Amino acid sequence: MNNLQIRDARDADREILQSVTLSAYEQYARIMGENWKFYRKNILDTLADVKPAEQIVAENDRGIIGTVLLYPAGTQVHGPDGKSIGLQVPEVRLLAVLPTARGQGVGVALMQECIRRARQSGAVELGLHTTDMMNVAMRMYENMGFMRVPALDLSPAEGIIVKGYRIDLRDAATR
Repeated sequence: MNNLQIRDARDADREILQSVTLSAYEQYARIMGENWKFYRKNILDTLADVKPAEQIVAENDRGIIGTVLLYPAGTQVHGPDGKSIGLQVPEVRLLAVLPTARGQGVGVALMQECIRRARQSGAVELGLHTTDMMNVAMRMYENMGFMRVPALDLSPAEGIIVKGYRIDLRDAATR
């Protein structure tokens, strides 16, 4: 993509990052039904205080068109049952690309930056969670070398599986 720049988010970006993220995820509202309002609230709560995650943005001459959060290993997050879970490896969360900017390599560029930063931190793996409804993202992750790890799956509600994935950062193919 022309003029694509990847950088750290700034405080002044907060409102636009919330807008970009919600725009990217709103396509799932119909599919999720009643669960959408809980997921949307979780997105907004997460974006209200992203610490200790690094918030990374993609921008071009039109402005910010994508964003992602990268949590460091050791971060304590809350699982679907409310229990605290310590991340064993860095984890990607809330990858979002404006619908009008999709198919132009923005998501791949953001994920490559997460891989680069995780590797730079000394991590040997990078993780993420996704669902079947996010099939385009899932294909992108698999094409980048992320492997499904069923032992990392979460179930936030009856019949919903959030699938765990990891990539080996020592693999030369991910460089």
